[in-house]
Amino acid sequence: MEFKHESVLLKETIEGLRVKPDGIYVDGTLGGAGHAVKVCEKLSAKGRFIGIDQDQDAIIAASGRLAPYGDKVTVIRSNYCYMAEELHARNIRQVDGILLDLGVSSYQLDNETRGFSYRADAPLDMRMDQRQSRTAGDIVNGYEEKELYRIIRDYGEDKFAKNIAKHIAAAREKAPIETTGQLTEIIRGAIPMKMQVSGGHPAKRTFQAIRIELNRELEVLRDSLDGMIDLLGDGGRICIITFHSLEDRIVKTIFRKNENPCTCPPDFPVCVCGKKSKGKVITRKPILPSQEEMERNPRSKSAKLRIFERVI
Repeated sequence: MEFKHESVLLKETIEGLRVKPDGIYVDGTLGGAGHAVKVCEKLSAKGRFIGIDQDQDAIIAASGRLAPYGDKVTVIRSNYCYMAEELHARNIRQVDGILLDLGVSSYQLDNETRGFSYRADAPLDMRMDQRQSRTAGDIVNGYEEKELYRIIRDYGEDKFAKNIAKHIAAAREKAPIETTGQLTEIIRGAIPMKMQVSGGHPAKRTFQAIRIELNRELEVLRDSLDGMIDLLGDGGRICIITFHSLEDRIVKTIFRKNENPCTCPPDFPVCVCGKKSKGKVITRKPILPSQEEMERNPRSKSAKLRIFERVI
């Protein structure tokens, strides 16, 4: 299956990066290289581009698409949480721009064998990095009911989380839940029919929650952002596209904290904590897809772009 993924907020993100021809740019979620190609088009022979992704299928597809740009491109199979280590190993201490396009790619959703989609029957996998041993099946069959409830409530933001967790726990008592189809039917049984008619696909939120938990998506983002901002040179920018309210909240909070890290009480006449600002938030409100983009690519509907600029 060909790796296809329509890059969301493409024009807005490339404009937000303000690519310098001789600069060094990193895409921490390379995917099918949609954003990457546009960055590489703007680079001179002196420019450098580093693409990172943990998905082997993405690495193969992106390497092919970026081949025409030759030595200026380096493709690395890794998680973006190791960005600093990967760059330092290549003698890169500072970069001019970083891009993250979070969430799951269209290819991962559409490739039925990967188990990300509730629309096809496949093994419960959902691993973004297939080198890891734990799968979605291990979570569905191994987590205690209260833990399932917690992740479906927190990461799926599903008001029927308690009932869904209860139904999953009851079903696996009889036999292990092995496929996405089985899990989808169990979820259907936990949600009132009238809600299924009006509230979108009943399994969407639970599948999202399990995927986020399995791939540690929020944890990795929360633990990596400060370090990525530190990698930026003066005037360097980081552009992050989120598709989930919890992701967006993490990005918004960490950007603001880096802009104004002062922890002094508000009534102090001068700052004594000594914490210095690392830059400025460019997007007071997130940039959203246009109506035209949402109609062309329905998966862009929940996308939000936030930009931070380093000031040294």
